[in-house]
Amino acid sequence: MDWADRLIREYSDGRKELKRQADQLDRDNPNNADDLTLINGMIENMNFSLEWLETGRQPGLRRGVDKSRIYQRQYFESMDLIPDITDQIDDINEKELYMTREEKIILADIFASFSHRERQCYILHVGQRMSMGKIADEIGVSKGTVQGYIKRAEKKIKERIS
Repeated sequence: MDWADRLIREYSDGRKELKRQADQLDRDNPNNADDLTLINGMIENMNFSLEWLETGRQPGLRRGVDKSRIYQRQYFESMDLIPDITDQIDDINEKELYMTREEKIILADIFASFSHRERQCYILHVGQRMSMGKIADEIGVSKGTVQGYIKRAEKKIKERIS
């Protein structure tokens, strides 16, 4: 379970407890009216939060961020380590590769702007040096589709760094 799943579980349990408390109140007793109003408001807030957590979209809006995209963005922004690739570089110099916090944020922003397929194709092509044909075979799309994903990723990179 990731953090979002744990939060969903906690909110669901909390909502059940609030509903149980509301059911125990005597609805005909005017002294319980304020408590019932308060509990019902809390239940509504829990429902709103749960819907947002489960869908990744703000409830009530027609447009939103897909769940995978918002959680991917948070994942990339929380990256602490960029792997050391010095032994993969042909011309190894003795200088250790290092990225500043600002560079990591820029990199995270670039990766987060890619769709899943753009990121997959771009990393396989540029990072792993795979041919577009091999990538196409591996992920089950045409070579032209792979080329399109890579071109879109490169365009997004140019837009972000310019």
